Amino acid sequence: MKVFALLYVLLVLCVSSLFAQKKYLIKGAITDSMATYKMINTSISVLNEKDSILLKYTRADADGNFILSSPKSGRFILLVTYPGYADYVENFVLDSVNTTKDFGSINLILKATLLQDVIIQGKVASIKIKGDTTEYNAGSYSIAPNSKVEDLLKQLPGIQVDKDGKITAQGETVNKVLVDGEEFFGDDPTLVTKNIRGDMVDKVQLYDKKSDQATFTGIDDGEKSKTINIKLKEDKKNGYFGKAEGGLGTDKFYNNQVMFNAFKGKQKFSVFGIFGNTGQTGLGWEDRDKYGGSGNNMEFSDDGGIMFFSGGGDDFDSFDGRYNGQGIPSANSGGLHYENKWNSDKHAINSNYKAGSIGIEGTRENLIQNNLPGGLINSSSNQKFDNMMFRQKGDLTYTVKLDTTS
Repeated sequence: MKVFALLYVLLVLCVSSLFAQKKYLIKGAITDSMATYKMINTSISVLNEKDSILLKYTRADADGNFILSSPKSGRFILLVTYPGYADYVENFVLDSVNTTKDFGSINLILKATLLQDVIIQGKVASIKIKGDTTEYNAGSYSIAPNSKVEDLLKQLPGIQVDKDGKITAQGETVNKVLVDGEEFFGDDPTLVTKNIRGDMVDKVQLYDKKSDQATFTGIDDGEKSKTINIKLKEDKKNGYFGKAEGGLGTDKFYNNQVMFNAFKGKQKFSVFGIFGNTGQTGLGWEDRDKYGGSGNNMEFSDDGGIMFFSGGGDDFDSFDGRYNGQGIPSANSGGLHYENKWNSDKHAINSNYKAGSIGIEGTRENLIQNNLPGGLINSSSNQKFDNMMFRQKGDLTYTVKLDTTS
């Protein structure tokens, strides 16, 4: 019994010795891919895949060949390096089935040759800071088809848009949204955010704009307003938008309004028409700003030119007592607006034309009572009136910026 036990122990020791002496081999040859010659003294390293710790190291012999032995199985990384050539890296496995890994001929590529065929693809930074301007790359944000600028702004970090279209950026209210650095049919931000498609936008710039006076005089008065500038793609600098409203009521009352705006590059065109007998004789102050017409007031614009703007009240609101809110006016009015800039904005034209007629029918009744010592005297009068008025006006402004250095 003791003999059998001794033989069993000897057998286990022999088997363990055989497993312990098993060798794992790694071999191959290093060649230049262009000249196909053997690369002497090339560095060959074997690293553990898990932690990249160096396990074995050698250099290629005079024929460019190498052979390494590994004391254990596992997952490894082969790293081949030679000055002026791109590194060669390959993962491999050694186990009881694959005890030898033969890489065959490994072709190294010159770095100069490799760089000729490399195409670097990357995504443009979504946000850039240029001085006091934060610039967003619109292409870095995904929006649904036919979405408006408002939907794009909602995705930009630091900018919020509420349900009414009010824009807040960096904790401040944005009261002005420009298109390519200029007002877009007036200073109402929703004209841009609700009418221009988001896929037309190339960049969105956020900055603190100086006051008009500071821009004109060059003297900073400390007044700044948070402003957004929408830069359109070169092939998208054209479009149109508008609105149409209509209504009918009892006693033959009606009211209809049409407005259309179009732009192409620096050119802007607007037209409107109003037909009704509800008392509306012209554009309201909101629509008047969107129309972009001019009136008889004047101020300096941001770029130093002269800008005309509409004042309070419509042209037909009152005229020598003919209307003054008395009677029911049947009004028909319309207008055209065109502006353009060219030659690097050194030349600009701004033109407007408005025309309209108003017919007023009504009845005026007066009851007068005089209290006298001898009694009361009552008198009454009844008057019907039917007035008609037609007015038109036009203006044209041509601006030239002179270069004082020439």
